[in-house]
Amino acid sequence: MNPDTPTCPPGALAGVRVLDLSRVLAGPWCTQTLADLGAEVIKVERPPAAGHPGGDDTRGWGPPFLKDRDGQDTAEAAYFLGANRNKRSVTVDIAKPTGQALIHRLAATCDVMVENFKVGDMARYGLDRDAMRERHPRLIYCSITGYGQTGPYRERAGYDYAIQGLGGLMSVTGERDDLPGGGPQKVGVAVADLFTGMYAAVAILAALRHRDATGEGQAIDMALLDAQVAMLANLGANYLVTGQAPKRVGNSHQNIVPYQVFEVADGHLILAVGNDGQFERFCAVAGCPELARDDRFSRNASRVRHRDQLVPLLAARLRQRSRADWLETLDAATVPCGPINDLADVFADAQVLHRGMRATLAHPHADHLELVASPIKLSATPVQLRRAPPLLGQHTDEVLAELGLGADEAAALRADGVIGPAPSGGC
Repeated sequence: MNPDTPTCPPGALAGVRVLDLSRVLAGPWCTQTLADLGAEVIKVERPPAAGHPGGDDTRGWGPPFLKDRDGQDTAEAAYFLGANRNKRSVTVDIAKPTGQALIHRLAATCDVMVENFKVGDMARYGLDRDAMRERHPRLIYCSITGYGQTGPYRERAGYDYAIQGLGGLMSVTGERDDLPGGGPQKVGVAVADLFTGMYAAVAILAALRHRDATGEGQAIDMALLDAQVAMLANLGANYLVTGQAPKRVGNSHQNIVPYQVFEVADGHLILAVGNDGQFERFCAVAGCPELARDDRFSRNASRVRHRDQLVPLLAARLRQRSRADWLETLDAATVPCGPINDLADVFADAQVLHRGMRATLAHPHADHLELVASPIKLSATPVQLRRAPPLLGQHTDEVLAELGLGADEAAALRADGVIGPAPSGGC
């Protein structure tokens, strides 16, 4: 569906304006989610200056970079492209008083402001939550930091990798210490950033609901460490119930058996038996129905207690047949299982393609920019990919004109370095 046609319904958050002063991942992931849902997001970035290219740091986090129509690398890193669609970019130097005044003018037209500066940084510019909410009482001000606005770590810079370690995730991720390759591992993507971005989006939606009911804005204090601790989920509950810290178990599950990777005749597969009925059906397919009747293995709690006896028996069976054979027969028996795909396999998968998780947009530098699509499926207000991730400052003049600034005023701001130059190749 073309979002520019009259038949396209407005997004669920149409009419909500978001002033986005965040960069890197947690904040941009939050605001991209809001933008996908129909909010208008104005991404404020640092103008280029001597010794600094300007913009969100992730614009330069490559290779890989987007290639232009001639096959040459542009300045648009894939990392940036993955978290900034559906936004407009303006450049404003918030260190300058005139830049701060511009932010206040923008905030007066917005419902939400998101920033992820270190604690105390925004106060230096008169853009902290107290100052903003005093002047804009309906504004929802969302601050995202590593450790939150309070506490002994509040002034520390927060990075996903460090948070995965400090927040306990790496203590339960990786192979067992007594096996080859054992030891702590980080997750393959920045999950503390991503979860914080998603929690922040949920918090903003709740605050919008409250504001609609009362007319009152509020401050949101999001911390990567808080989100990391919260997402420990059942493992956090395991510790709090028992007082015993869970250990790394590699590709196994702490609370379910068999629920892990197994070697087969020509590779590996995932067997994810979630209940006793599924285990009984697996044993029938595997030709070992007696294991499902064994008191040591008939119930999940018993299988967890006797995993060291059960898993070798299953491993020997699974090595006897090919992955395709297992996947076909287990799927037919409704036993959860699956392959271990690389990303080429993922984006060629029939279900992934059917669900529209591979999206294409036109970009100022390329006719076809492929992105991972939003997983949110709404029947009445579907997610729309309206804009490619913007060039640095691509929409500065457009947004300033909407504030009532004329061309001469914009030229004066540009001459003073308050805003950056208009990008080449923009639209």
